[in-house]
Amino acid sequence: MSENATVAILMGSKNDLSKIQSCLDTLKEFGVSYTVRVMSAHRTPEIACTFASEARAKGTKVIICAAGMAAHLAGVVAGHSTLPVIGIPVSGGAIGGVDALYSTVQMPPGIPVATVAVNGGKNAAILAVQMISLADESLADKLAQYKIDMAEKVVAHDAELQNEI
Repeated sequence: MSENATVAILMGSKNDLSKIQSCLDTLKEFGVSYTVRVMSAHRTPEIACTFASEARAKGTKVIICAAGMAAHLAGVVAGHSTLPVIGIPVSGGAIGGVDALYSTVQMPPGIPVATVAVNGGKNAAILAVQMISLADESLADKLAQYKIDMAEKVVAHDAELQNEI
């Protein structure tokens, strides 16, 4: 992990790491560099805002924010950056992540946050790869092959099923 990474992944709590592991694994699979940090929109707002406002100058292309409960991290980051921000609502708390989903997806006009499913780390990584691949043909080729491989697995599973029944 590097401070000059292509993707910055911010978590509201270190406890969220296991819930976003699929994000890290997927970025690794595509060879996309990333850094992972713990920042809070509420407990360390100055640190989060400074990080967001300086990320582009450090070479970051996409910021992914994972947070639960009140989940304002992605919105605060999006408000302080011109980079694409992807929010991962994290499950937990009294209502299992629905609060985090609503907090992440309901953004005011002009402050977009692309939001994936609760605990949707893999899709956050794929979306980041898609964004970055717009300017990286090699990554676009890897992404195309990934989609082909995914489709081939579904076809293979269907063939297995047809042989079993």
